[in-house]
Amino acid sequence: MSFETVSVIGLGYIGLPTAAMFASRRKKVIGVDISQHAVDTINKGEIHIVEPELDMIVHAAVTEGYLKAVVEPEPADAFLIAVPTPFLEKDDKKIPEPDLSYIKDACRSIAPVLKKGDLVVLESTSPVGTTEKVAEWLAFERPDLSFPKNNNLNADINISHCPERVLPGQVVRELVENDRVIGGLTSKCSERSVDLYRIFVKGDCVITNARTAEMAKLTENSCRDVQIAFANELSMICDEVDINVWELISLANRHPRINILQPGPGVGGHCIAVDPWFIVSKTPEQARLIHTARNINDSKPLWVVAKVKEKIAEIMLKNPEMRAKDLTIACYGLSFKADIDDLRESPALNITQRIADIHCGPILAVEPNIESLSNVPINIELCPLNHAIVEADLHIVLVDHKEFKNVEIKSDFIVDTKGIFGRASKEYS
Repeated sequence: MSFETVSVIGLGYIGLPTAAMFASRRKKVIGVDISQHAVDTINKGEIHIVEPELDMIVHAAVTEGYLKAVVEPEPADAFLIAVPTPFLEKDDKKIPEPDLSYIKDACRSIAPVLKKGDLVVLESTSPVGTTEKVAEWLAFERPDLSFPKNNNLNADINISHCPERVLPGQVVRELVENDRVIGGLTSKCSERSVDLYRIFVKGDCVITNARTAEMAKLTENSCRDVQIAFANELSMICDEVDINVWELISLANRHPRINILQPGPGVGGHCIAVDPWFIVSKTPEQARLIHTARNINDSKPLWVVAKVKEKIAEIMLKNPEMRAKDLTIACYGLSFKADIDDLRESPALNITQRIADIHCGPILAVEPNIESLSNVPINIELCPLNHAIVEADLHIVLVDHKEFKNVEIKSDFIVDTKGIFGRASKEYS
């Protein structure tokens, strides 16, 4: 069967670009999201997220009638589930457990409109075994249809897992160019999923089973997490022994087989900061290195806050007439990485909130990629870059946005977690 109508459930940082890609290939696309604001924005031909080039593609797709957004699913030939998969944090457990409620709710929402011959693809990054749960949840909701089980090639509904693997800020290009790993619950499920993605994907579509496809995405992000943890741990060691970590890494990377990543204030985003826990929660006894890396990266924001406290004390000692409430701190960057507006699991946002909790003076937050913090539980306000540079006594660099790389901060009181100002100097912070 051909795929003339595609439905994408979840119109966030992955769902909306994916929907736009199908629509750009002149497929009818129905995007579904529980946010009325997101639906209304898209239906005006606009976007509610920051992603280069996406605005033009969405505007053209909506204008030409290939893309529309709704709050309730409608019939389609293929359904792609691209909803969040956060983890549940419990006070009595050190290992967070995955929260699959968004995926389960998405299954419940599409179940009434499923028909024989439809394809369901789970794109959400998921713990091993989740795609099988999707089949179980849908089968419970629709006992009149058959679903893949025991390699049933003749099931009414085909189900696969195809994790996204794109870089924020380059999503439009990478959705088209990157290889895709496709794991169907049966060989027929995989083959039909390849036919679907071939509509716009130019990279290879590599077939495996669903569990391996789920583990592939978790492995990719866990690998990055471990590598970042090494760089973050190295930065703390270098600070202790008075070595410039940026210079050290630059020198070490001159070795032909060494490629150390750059340290930062922690790890954020909905992938690298979350996905390794899916492995750890499933196999805690075996995932010792992955668990340690998670703990190192999760602890880095606390280390940065400790460095901020040291700088505050240094300023107060050098200026005995100054009171704490008179000391102004500027935090540069709130998103989880450079040049995007995504605040999910952001260590920069975490650090800024912690600083605001301990400091009674003004906190100036500079984030050029967002206009408001109205939806974020943080008791600070945004301010322009130039204002912060002039007014702040202490400068905390948390994200290496391009806007920050072109300015000069003339101060002895800087905590530079990204090395924008410290790579050529002796001190890390």
